[in-house]
Amino acid sequence: MLLSKQICKKLLLSAAVCFLSFSDGVPVSAQQVHIIPKPAEMQVKDGFFRVNKSTVVVLPDKLPSSELLHDMMEHAVAGSKGGTLKIARHDVKKNAIRFVLDKTNPDKATESYSLEVDGKGVTITSGSDKGLFYGAQTLLQLMSKDGIAFASIKDEPRFPYRGYHLDVSRNFFPKEFIIKMLDWMAFYKLNTFHWHLTDGAGWRIEIDAYPKLTSDAAFRPIADWKTWWDGDRKFVPEGTPGAYGGYYTKKEVREVVAYAASKHITVIPEIEMPGHSEEVFVAYPELSCSGIPYKNSDFCIGNDSTFTFVEQVLTEVMELFPSRMIHIGGDEASKKAWGECPKCQLRMKNEGLSDLDELQSYMIRRVEKFLNSKGRRLVGWDEIIEGGLAPEATVMSWRGVEGGIKAAKDGHDVIMTPGNYMYFDFYQADPKTQPAAIGGFTPVKQVYSYNPMPAELNETEGKHILGVQANTWTEYMPNADHVEYMVFPRLLALAEVAWTPQELRTWADFKPRMNSHVNLLKKGGVNAFTLSDDIEITMAVDTLNRQIKVMFDAEKYPAEIRYTTDGSMPTTASAIYKDTILVKDSAWIKAAIFRNGVMQGTPSEKKVDYHKGINRPIHYNSKLYKGYMAGGMNALLDGYRGGLTYLDGRWQGYLNDLDCVVDMGEKADLHKVSVRFMQLTGPGVFQPGEVSLLTSEDGVNFTLQQTIKTVVPKEESNLTFQEYTFQGNWKGRFVRLQASEVNNGFIFADEIVIW
Repeated sequence: MLLSKQICKKLLLSAAVCFLSFSDGVPVSAQQVHIIPKPAEMQVKDGFFRVNKSTVVVLPDKLPSSELLHDMMEHAVAGSKGGTLKIARHDVKKNAIRFVLDKTNPDKATESYSLEVDGKGVTITSGSDKGLFYGAQTLLQLMSKDGIAFASIKDEPRFPYRGYHLDVSRNFFPKEFIIKMLDWMAFYKLNTFHWHLTDGAGWRIEIDAYPKLTSDAAFRPIADWKTWWDGDRKFVPEGTPGAYGGYYTKKEVREVVAYAASKHITVIPEIEMPGHSEEVFVAYPELSCSGIPYKNSDFCIGNDSTFTFVEQVLTEVMELFPSRMIHIGGDEASKKAWGECPKCQLRMKNEGLSDLDELQSYMIRRVEKFLNSKGRRLVGWDEIIEGGLAPEATVMSWRGVEGGIKAAKDGHDVIMTPGNYMYFDFYQADPKTQPAAIGGFTPVKQVYSYNPMPAELNETEGKHILGVQANTWTEYMPNADHVEYMVFPRLLALAEVAWTPQELRTWADFKPRMNSHVNLLKKGGVNAFTLSDDIEITMAVDTLNRQIKVMFDAEKYPAEIRYTTDGSMPTTASAIYKDTILVKDSAWIKAAIFRNGVMQGTPSEKKVDYHKGINRPIHYNSKLYKGYMAGGMNALLDGYRGGLTYLDGRWQGYLNDLDCVVDMGEKADLHKVSVRFMQLTGPGVFQPGEVSLLTSEDGVNFTLQQTIKTVVPKEESNLTFQEYTFQGNWKGRFVRLQASEVNNGFIFADEIVIW
């Protein structure tokens, strides 16, 4: 594949250029070696091995990756010194880069390797072709303009499954982009590409038995997904002038799978069922409960032709993909039509199924039995647990970690991919500074903070955690550049989470390495997000000393952070952040990065109050939403303000009105009460219609003091905050706040501040 070689060459040349710039003529230390993911064991020593035109690459006979490994070394050297490197099949002791296949290692599939660099050269040893390949990735990152740093490395991955998922249904991406992503995945030692090939927005793989899947359900008249999705969601036939979409031919799929295999990446296809299948019923409406196009989203499980279709499609898919796992989706099925469908009801009666969850489980189990008969294993999103899990199924836990924990305790293999850590379609910086996204907030630090091994599992149960995966859903990513912007550098954090032992991972250690790799990505032709200029302002409430500790952090490294505490704009004369700031009462913090005397971006800010209401008892007359309890029942009075996302554990959510009463313990003089709400209409988060303050001396009879209406239009889709501040002079023991939900969505509050 000529194209893939060109991409590979560009990657390797850029790697050489970037890593050669890491050392500016000064001795290299372990802290200056910027390897991602960080090896399990590494010792960097004084000195360098310098590659020259006489250096030989020693490769074992009949090694599958021989040509690729030689090309990697040659391109890296060409990027710095020029010339070529000779291949030797016999052992060369000096001035050599030696790839040694350890025939004494019984594990021929091992991913472990050792790497030694000294004055004689480089030796990479592994029991497998795969391990030698990973050692070569590390070697590239040891290079500097002084040569290859002397080092001793022993390395192996923490998890066997290290995955990245790309949705190509909502927006379609050409084969060439998939190849490019595979190159970068391999560079960072990821080994599984989850290819989301079908969904309600388009069918993307050629199936001979059902040609209308691609001729009738792979193109739409409008390129913009949101406009199309908010409209009639109609497809147009292939060949329609101006149509947007596409699909992969079987030839293209084979090329991708083969190229991935050459980089030791397994490609897992996903064919969605029983839900997320609207596009199927445009082409073959008889497979839905109604038999009418554009009406249903779920397969009719009572229809035998559904299983004929599924088995034929999966048969053709398995002919293209040798992966042991086949993903069948299984998420977010509506199930509504099943309850009204005579065929589905008859199926339930005949099979003794008590509810619609069990009907879904029936389909999953039946499909699993078919896959097992072909030597494959079924994997699905965590909804496949509902109604009873298929015997051999693997679960992808995306709705948090609970599904994964349950499955592992029940003896099922699990891949952890929780949305609040591993969804790369969520915002990665302040939404005001970013292109439109689905919502959420997963900055690179949050991705890096994730530990895929739940503490709730014992050693035996923990063995079922195969690994971790990040997901990119592409509703708001119309082109490849946009995908790259959302994925990189978060993919680097994923790589280290998946590979490096938990005890070796720290954000402080990762941050400078990540900053260096952003330069590599840009030089390698990746439209990477160049990291945020925002300051992360975190707090720690110290009730013993009645104060709040305030800390700053930044993604950029190094970063000169200047700040104020009175709400004024930081300048070059403002204090430089060096240590924790202590707030005894109130502060309005503003902080920014300065570079060469110029403020970068806009200041980050947060109001901090050690107020009268902290840790006071609170009673709710309204119902809290179980999934958004934040810090628990006392979250609105714990002193912690929320951040840029309702998922950060500081925002408390309600699907109805908020009505709560704070007990101050005794009659108190009250002068100011405030509460803040957010709006982000994409996921259905709105401002309340109005907020009212009431006070009482006995907790029974309340007096309305003030009502404030929202000033944020319900049509405002951008992330917006409004603080409702009540000022006056009141006396009372009980403070009551009422916020009205008027848009049939969520309302979220972060802290009630009482003075």
